Amino acid sequence: MRLTDEDLNPLTALPSAGKLLGLDLGTKTIGVAISDGMRYSATPLETIKRLKFTQDATRLQELIAENDAVGIVLGLPLNMDGSEGPRVQSTRAFARNLAARIEIPIVFWDERLSTSAVTRTLIEADVRRDKRAQVVDKLAASYILQGALERLRRGAL
Repeated sequence: MRLTDEDLNPLTALPSAGKLLGLDLGTKTIGVAISDGMRYSATPLETIKRLKFTQDATRLQELIAENDAVGIVLGLPLNMDGSEGPRVQSTRAFARNLAARIEIPIVFWDERLSTSAVTRTLIEADVRRDKRAQVVDKLAASYILQGALERLRRGAL
């Protein structure tokens, strides 16, 4: 099998300018973040309570339109050893189904440890458990998107 540039760096599929959405796909929620137009920073946007795929996709389509997003960075939940498990398969299936409904590219970004890093930060900031639960998904989406933005800025394409 020959690796393409997209295999080595999936970010090459994104347009060179414009806002990006970051997604942290969970079984119960979808954390959403947005980049600024210059792609310097990722900001938590909202947490979507998962319902049926059609309803989830409709809300994402609304967010794409409201924010003039040109691409999506979707966290890929790889196992710690880099292998792909059932969660990766369901994330790829979600991306395939969403791609059929939208016109912008979706790229995957390794999300290992994103939720635990965000949770640790919130604990260190002494945020109560109930408050953490309300914000952890959109903050994880922001963490994922920020990692992709930093890679883009380094010009490591």
